[in-house]
Amino acid sequence: MNISRRRFLLSTAVVGGGFIIGYAATRPSRHRIANDTLAASGQHYITAWLRIDADNRVTVYVPHSDMGQGIFNSLSMMAADEMDANWELVTAEQAPATDLFANGELISGFASEFGVPSFLHGIIGASALKVAQLVNVQATGGSSSVRFTGEIAMRNAGAAARQMLIECAAQRWDVPADECYTKLSYVHHNASGSSFSYGELAADAAQMEPPEKPTLKNPSEFNIMGKALSRADIPIKVNGTAKYGIDAFSKDMLFAAIRISPVFGAKLVSVDATEALSRRGIKRVIKLKDSVAVVADNYWRAKEALNRVTTEFEQTGNEQVNSTDIFAQFDHDLAAGSGKKILERGDAKKAMDEAKGTIEAGYRVPFLAHATMEPMNCTVHFHDGKADVWTSTQDNLGIRGRVASIGNLDENDVTMHPVYLGGGFGRRLPFNWNMIDHATLIAKGFDVPVKTIFSREDDIQQDYYRPAVSSNLRAAFDAAGNVTTWENRFTGPIMGPGAAHIPYAIPNQSIRYVNSRTHVPVAAWRSVDHSQHTFFTESFIDEIAQYSGKNPYNFRMELLAEHPRHRKVLEVAAASAGYGQDLPDGHAMGIAVQESFGSIVAEIAEVSIGNNGQLRVHKVTCAIDCGRAINPDTVEQQVESGIIFGLSAALYGEITIKNGRVVQNNFPDYNMIRMAQTPEIQVHIVESGEALGGLGEPATPPIAAAVTNAIYILTGQRIRELPIMNHNLTRSAPVAQR
Repeated sequence: MNISRRRFLLSTAVVGGGFIIGYAATRPSRHRIANDTLAASGQHYITAWLRIDADNRVTVYVPHSDMGQGIFNSLSMMAADEMDANWELVTAEQAPATDLFANGELISGFASEFGVPSFLHGIIGASALKVAQLVNVQATGGSSSVRFTGEIAMRNAGAAARQMLIECAAQRWDVPADECYTKLSYVHHNASGSSFSYGELAADAAQMEPPEKPTLKNPSEFNIMGKALSRADIPIKVNGTAKYGIDAFSKDMLFAAIRISPVFGAKLVSVDATEALSRRGIKRVIKLKDSVAVVADNYWRAKEALNRVTTEFEQTGNEQVNSTDIFAQFDHDLAAGSGKKILERGDAKKAMDEAKGTIEAGYRVPFLAHATMEPMNCTVHFHDGKADVWTSTQDNLGIRGRVASIGNLDENDVTMHPVYLGGGFGRRLPFNWNMIDHATLIAKGFDVPVKTIFSREDDIQQDYYRPAVSSNLRAAFDAAGNVTTWENRFTGPIMGPGAAHIPYAIPNQSIRYVNSRTHVPVAAWRSVDHSQHTFFTESFIDEIAQYSGKNPYNFRMELLAEHPRHRKVLEVAAASAGYGQDLPDGHAMGIAVQESFGSIVAEIAEVSIGNNGQLRVHKVTCAIDCGRAINPDTVEQQVESGIIFGLSAALYGEITIKNGRVVQNNFPDYNMIRMAQTPEIQVHIVESGEALGGLGEPATPPIAAAVTNAIYILTGQRIRELPIMNHNLTRSAPVAQR
């Protein structure tokens, strides 16, 4: 890997310890560097994320990628509100993929979420930027944009800018700063009636150092945050002018189609490309470690020629592995050991031994693909010892580093061209490298841009999948029928902390996992571990309620006495859904609640099943407590999106393995719900005033359990394995519980 001297010094500081904090405090600040290197005439960076132009316009630089979640809007609102900017004069741009715009706030935010002791937070905060620069952090994921970057970076940047502008105006008027106030991008002086626009003060403010701890507004002082403001990206996405990675084009561009080993991890042994090379427009056939690519003057010719290439891949021993073998392995590994501790509370073993009654159940979920609407693609142009890259990614800075590494270039010689993402869901995060690595290696042999595209079949069969997981749960009861013990043993890997935890007041709990590895590549999938574990835990808590003879809603409320936020979202969702009231014949309501990414979500699904076993989800009522809503429209959009995404997975999502490879290859056999099947969705925002929570992911986990719990009420059948489509839902023994 080609590492610059500066990056080597940074890495040495991290490894050696003690030096990086001093380096983080080195002046000049980032905005001073930006003014020297990036600003055009009349432009002034006031903080690292904010630029004010002479015409009084404000540009907010957002260190995240847009994949439909509306963060350019939300983060700009947070910065603009704190600086008292005129919203009509505010625009957002994606931050360039350079060290200057690395996102240390993510490191600070996730340090707390991943359980780093509080006494280390100050040290982490001081060194976070340099660590982010070292490891190329500019990522979008973990529902972190608003709650970390927005709350830590954007609000502080806006508040700092406001204080700096006031100070500049006060100096010009030779008056105390507390005699000045700001409004709509102007600083005013009460006594004289004078005012300066931010644009008039920007040059002076750019020479100042931002205060380290600026004074933030109280929510009662917000003028922009909390309002449903229109998103600037919607018109261009509707009219088709928004640019995505797959839209990259130049007249001299070449196109590559690729065949990667269908059995994950196998190497390429031999290639016969004689017929392919004789076809019109074919430029070259390229052999890589695990694949072969055809490069042509258009994608169709490359793809068709690839069908004429004969390949042989090595035998790795995984050619006979099927999904049944993988789940058998999970069962064996769960039975073979007690696993690694996640949570131990009370004495679960003793309570289980003394129990007057027990129940147990085994749950499992399959691998899932991301299946983004825009298939994976990457365009790379090597020229003059440098490279340009166009790709839809959740981390432009991380991809810059990866292309530099594969291309043997200095990172500063790689230029990323930011674009919108046609879906991400974790697939376009760093470390899911197969598209980027292959595209870079293919393009190295040319001096013109080369666009590598995964076909839809490639996209589904060469994904990094949501892990398949098995979970064995047990509960114990005392003589009065009260639940005393919760025990959970499940297979890993663990990608997100706390997903298997439960909020319920069960005194004895034992939660452990076994990391049962397979040859199938896995990675983050929207809501990561919460998507699996909420299905397990919220289904099993319904089983416990049934055993106890209690209504599922009332049972949850009893066990959530110490969690008022959970109770509140349940109350709001139940009241809005009409839970407990008469329903049309053949309808039932199922419940699920989960806390993830700092937000708490309750969902109630109204479901019916026809005489032919046909399932229909009529309505989903959701209540979400994300602390407070920066843009209520965005909250509703993200909740609706998360429910639809999770419902598709619950009903149809399944990646199966046969002979070591993925069976599914396109939407006909990797289905998702259509508009006609989409239920009515009602979203209720519960503002608790607590710390901000995420939005992109928390609504996905509860929906599977909410639907399957309703199915049990209608049929008496517990769905313990997804997807639902694999089950016969013909009514058998309806239960009179609602």
